[in-house]
Amino acid sequence: MFENMKACIEDLEKHGHLLRIKEEVDPHLEMASIHLKTYAAGGPALYFENVKGSKYPAVSNLFGTLERSKFIFRHTLEGVQKVIALRDDPMYALKHPLQNVSSGFSAVKALPMKKPAHAIHDTHDEIQIEDLPQIKSWPKDGGAFVTLPQVYSEDPDKPGPMNANLGMYRVQLSGNDYKMNEEVGIHYQIHRGIGIHQSKAAQRGEPLKVSIFVGGPPAHTIASVMPLPEGLSEILFAGLLSGRRFRHTYIDGYCVSLDADFVITGEIYPDETKPEGPFGDHLGYYSLTHEFPVMRVHKVFARRDAVWPFTVVGRPPQEDTSFGDLIHELTGEAIKSEIPGVQEVHAIDAAGVHPLLFVIGSERYTPFDEVDRPQELLTIANRVLGTNQLSLAKYLWITAEKDQPLDTHDEAGFMQYILERLELRRDLHFQTKTTIDTLDYSGEGLNEGSKVVLAAYGKQRRELAKVIPDSLKDVTAPFTNANLVMPGIVAVEGPAYGHADKAKTDMETLSKSLSAARDLDGVPMIVVVDDASFTSATLNNFVWVTFTRSNPSHDMYGVNEAIVNKHWGCDAMIIDARRKPHHAPPLIADPETEQNVAAFFDRMAKGEY
Repeated sequence: MFENMKACIEDLEKHGHLLRIKEEVDPHLEMASIHLKTYAAGGPALYFENVKGSKYPAVSNLFGTLERSKFIFRHTLEGVQKVIALRDDPMYALKHPLQNVSSGFSAVKALPMKKPAHAIHDTHDEIQIEDLPQIKSWPKDGGAFVTLPQVYSEDPDKPGPMNANLGMYRVQLSGNDYKMNEEVGIHYQIHRGIGIHQSKAAQRGEPLKVSIFVGGPPAHTIASVMPLPEGLSEILFAGLLSGRRFRHTYIDGYCVSLDADFVITGEIYPDETKPEGPFGDHLGYYSLTHEFPVMRVHKVFARRDAVWPFTVVGRPPQEDTSFGDLIHELTGEAIKSEIPGVQEVHAIDAAGVHPLLFVIGSERYTPFDEVDRPQELLTIANRVLGTNQLSLAKYLWITAEKDQPLDTHDEAGFMQYILERLELRRDLHFQTKTTIDTLDYSGEGLNEGSKVVLAAYGKQRRELAKVIPDSLKDVTAPFTNANLVMPGIVAVEGPAYGHADKAKTDMETLSKSLSAARDLDGVPMIVVVDDASFTSATLNNFVWVTFTRSNPSHDMYGVNEAIVNKHWGCDAMIIDARRKPHHAPPLIADPETEQNVAAFFDRMAKGEY
């Protein structure tokens, strides 16, 4: 149980989970590069003592492994799991009253604690935005960003911490048209908690007061990303997980966390926006420049022993992958009670989380064993696509256990099970002209795209090909280099994508060339890519390329495709997963920085500092 970030760092160092870096490191790309390489190697948390251009040290990779995250919360993890279980299943408490007395006391002890306004001056100094570490992660980023912010806003109709929203919405500190020390950008969508608060404030004709907390007990960071059960506030959860009440006060009407290492307060005015971005994001591409709310900075505070925590996002897996592992550890089986019939849900991290979702549901609508098609699964699929962040999924693969146990985390095995059972003229269900992740540029515009549900159930319909069929080996130009990704899936290189009309002609040419093939039943999925060797090299490469670079309604074609009563089907799916002009550019590291960081690791290995 840590009172602040410094206490956590000291505990990690004491137990061998943290490395101090004493050499001066540049926040422009270098710190991010060091972090990325350390995370990839499964390395420790990093404490940067000497950040160029700032007097404040920084820490990263705190949550870089599930083991380290569980170590950080070793004293409170079990109690929090019990409280979440109570929220999901209140009857459990009635059946096990003695077991749950401690959970009740834990919740009471986690209630926020208000302190007098002068308390801030006992621990914090007032500073400027320019005093903060200005960390830029990727070469084309629009400026420096806060990558582990806790953005706090209160409901104008029900003020106070218990009805507040604490969310992790990225914050741009510099660059673009932002006035240094006077403005910062906040990236969020109108349906998120802060967006609802802003809408209410606008209806009142008032600006929304916002506080951005950085650092503090690590539990506060986790609280800002938790998908909590209805009625359990992020502030209460932060107290539960930290084992310490959220201490706060109010300065000029702004809530200020007395635990945070840094606090930025300010106001968001209705309809006041500025360009935000680009930003290297978790899909492995840049999210581009768009208009987002601008916050007019009021005051900035820093603890006298402040440490700036940060992370780096990019093509997964990254540290936010470990966040997801910890969230799953905490919430356990919560999704089962939220969506009846769901047994398991797994958002595929390697595909950027939102584009690809695997679900195990139930199939109880079939009155007799011989009824062998998905029915209840389609109802469940609609519920899934209408639930919180799950609604951002583009490709939903769903089935139910029948003749063998299934595990969505066995990603290759799960896909094979569905592909073996998929009836391609019946089991593909599209939703067009709908919403997708704002950070996904594969669709028709910002936040605009489509979805497809692949719902399969019942007996095995085909043996998946374990070698490339002759019809794909002999595919004619401009298609070349067919590679087997896994049983039943083949990647084929296509010509460079030109424009939509040409792409349609390309795909029609390929499907027509395969229309008479007699050896494709074992290959229900063909993916057209720019580099088939890269795509087929690993499962992670395949899911990243295929599901981040395609929009189902526009990029799915089929061999002998047909529409019957407005339902689309085919003999084999063809997904056009080539890079397209409207896609955002992928994240590529700066070569000079990479050389500098390689030299840094060489010096460290030789013990030269």
